[in-house]
Amino acid sequence: MLSRVAERLYWSARYLERVENTARLVSVYDELLFDLPKSIEVSWYNLIEILSGEEIFEQRYKVKDERNVVKFLLADDTNASSMLSSLKMVRENIRTTRDAVPKETWELINELDLYAQQNIKQGINRSERHLFLNTIIEGCQKIIGLFAGAMSRDSGWHFLIMGRYLERADMGTRILDAAVSLMLKSEPEARIQLGQVTWSKVLKSQSAYLDYRRTVRTSINGAKAATFLMNDPCFPRTLAYCFGQISEAANKLPRAGLITSKVDKILDVDYPLISSEDLNNDFQDHLNALQIAIIEINYQITENWFHFRQGDAA
Repeated sequence: MLSRVAERLYWSARYLERVENTARLVSVYDELLFDLPKSIEVSWYNLIEILSGEEIFEQRYKVKDERNVVKFLLADDTNASSMLSSLKMVRENIRTTRDAVPKETWELINELDLYAQQNIKQGINRSERHLFLNTIIEGCQKIIGLFAGAMSRDSGWHFLIMGRYLERADMGTRILDAAVSLMLKSEPEARIQLGQVTWSKVLKSQSAYLDYRRTVRTSINGAKAATFLMNDPCFPRTLAYCFGQISEAANKLPRAGLITSKVDKILDVDYPLISSEDLNNDFQDHLNALQIAIIEINYQITENWFHFRQGDAA
């Protein structure tokens, strides 16, 4: 496979996952603010902090209100990670690799991109936001399902897998970090009530609520929810599962040793969370270390397979 094709498939998967994750994040945050008691104040600007977009946001907007935050995350073309910007990049990468993916992919991504552009005001306005975001999520899942059901498990598939699960792990660490930060910023007397709502929404943001109930078989609390989202080996949005998929895909490709060793080091760390008191600054440092490891894995994937002369194979 040509290295440029491999790179475009990898980034197609990352951007497609980013579109879905952004839609999930805004949708669940909308529900969180609706369900929280009025005495607990939570800002929409927290979403900008989750995605490390403070600098760009503050260059564009003076007011940190709901409308500006949602517009920045969904529609702002100066934000390279906005939903519309990411959809544009998926479309461009698929356009230039159409012979490496199922032929229906091009039609599906065009439909999704067109729907998003024509209906973006529904996402920004609260009244129809839920329907709009659900349609975006379903559109992404349709494309992922097409890949799963109609692609050979060859080199192209392995690059898609690495891109998808690296992006998913990145968002997973950010969501956990944001939940912990929200709890630490709250008043001690409000934490029990806030925690019950917050960790339920965190699980729902990853479509993990029912699986948590079936697997953990207990009420939801911060330590158990965070442990599940980090360590469960079977659920496809936990960090352990994501890193396992990255390692498995990399192992099917040449020169994967540095990547698999980095992943093995991550999986070998068992961070203990006995109670909600363990969700503290030390745990945030652990999540930050995982973020750095994700950046390093992305760098190594780029060095391994994408930095070739034109015409070289990945």
